[in-house]
Amino acid sequence: MVKNKKLTEKEFLEERKEVLAGWHTGDDHQLNFDEAIEFLKSVPDEKNFAKKLAWAKAEKFRTMVQPRAGVPVIQRHIDLLLYLQESGADFLPSTIDSYTRQNRYVEAERGIEESAREGRAFLNGFPAVNHGVTGCKRVFDAVSVPLQARHGTPDARLLSEIIHAAGWTSNEGGAISYNVPYAKSVSIEDTIKYWQYCDRLVGYYEEHGVTINREPFGPLTGTLVPPAISHTVAVIEALLAAEQGVKNITVGYGMGGNIVQDVAAIRSLQKLTEEYLEKFGYKDVIVTTVFHQWMGGFPQDEAEAMGLIALSSTYGALSGATKMITKSPHESVGVPTKEANGQGIKASKIVTRLLSDQKFPECQTLTDEMNQIEKEVNCLMDAILKVGDGDLAQGTVKAFELGMIDVPFAPSKFNAGLILPARDINGAIRIFEFGNLAFTDEIKEFHRKKIAERAESEGREPSFQLTIDDVYAVSKGHLVGHLAYKD
Repeated sequence: MVKNKKLTEKEFLEERKEVLAGWHTGDDHQLNFDEAIEFLKSVPDEKNFAKKLAWAKAEKFRTMVQPRAGVPVIQRHIDLLLYLQESGADFLPSTIDSYTRQNRYVEAERGIEESAREGRAFLNGFPAVNHGVTGCKRVFDAVSVPLQARHGTPDARLLSEIIHAAGWTSNEGGAISYNVPYAKSVSIEDTIKYWQYCDRLVGYYEEHGVTINREPFGPLTGTLVPPAISHTVAVIEALLAAEQGVKNITVGYGMGGNIVQDVAAIRSLQKLTEEYLEKFGYKDVIVTTVFHQWMGGFPQDEAEAMGLIALSSTYGALSGATKMITKSPHESVGVPTKEANGQGIKASKIVTRLLSDQKFPECQTLTDEMNQIEKEVNCLMDAILKVGDGDLAQGTVKAFELGMIDVPFAPSKFNAGLILPARDINGAIRIFEFGNLAFTDEIKEFHRKKIAERAESEGREPSFQLTIDDVYAVSKGHLVGHLAYKD
């Protein structure tokens, strides 16, 4: 069984031979560590993702913004990123296509060829593995801000090798966050092993004087995810990464919609991650946070969508998040044009600038919400470590098997899928069906009372209909489903 233990250099290099034998891009020499390390050391600080985040945190700089974007042909991808950079993006993404996410590189190659021939995208992202280090370096050289790979790949080992050697100094994902919400039949034990390799790769670079950022995917399924669930996953993935030598970690959270809960979530996420890293002896890790704008259904009307983006930006800025992932007014339609993506960046950026000198006021409601989130995360972490006999990796696998940790609406068959969330009367996300979630009776009672209070105010019994109404509410112009229900 997998254990939370740092791969020895020998173990790592032996596995690396197998990883690099999986697909040849024609530039294998650039995956030589000596060459890659020399190149990465030449990356200027303003293009190093980890260093820019560390600077933003230390300087208490305003919340930075980063979009999602990716197209299959290199020059078109460069043109897209340059447009987004000009629109004000502080960090740039390269969203990876779905074939690459499933390690289906032959199909990805066909998609590149069709896209180049037909003049339109036949892939829903940038196939970095097929373009190889040479192609990815072209993208890196063309832009002037840091680059990150954003994807959803259960096994990102080869992808990670290529992007880092090309100068991309951040990689999103983790063993849970890029498995449970994205894959059906990949075991959590396997993805822990895969991502231990990705993290050990970053740790290897750290040992040779190169700092690289790692970012677990915070929103998970993106719909009514209780903060304690996403926070617990973030803490687990941060600890697993730190064990392999990662020194710069960004933990994330997807907007829930209640401003007090969202501010409390980001603040508690920073606090909890730092506390657990310190507790387990990882004392030299820089932790930053990322706030994801609304991940659920968007209004179809572009003006209403832009209003939601502005509201998301307000929450993100007031939470004090280091970085925010933006959306576009085309969110309900599909892949946005570069112009629509740029509009989302500009709208987000002006909000963060206007709020850069303002903080969400301290109040008892905020303190209570932070305390509740921290109590719930500590409860889940204690249960996970107990069932794993102190080993986090083993505990994580067993806890998912038993449903002690459970992500709502996830496709993975290794996730119990028994919990049901719903909003309380003020729009905060609570839980009314717990499955086997490892909460104490006291915590469960807190959630039941919050749900019962809302149901009583609406004149109905707590049921799955609450969840259904809440899932669709925002796309209909409401936050809490009771307004949509009354409509």
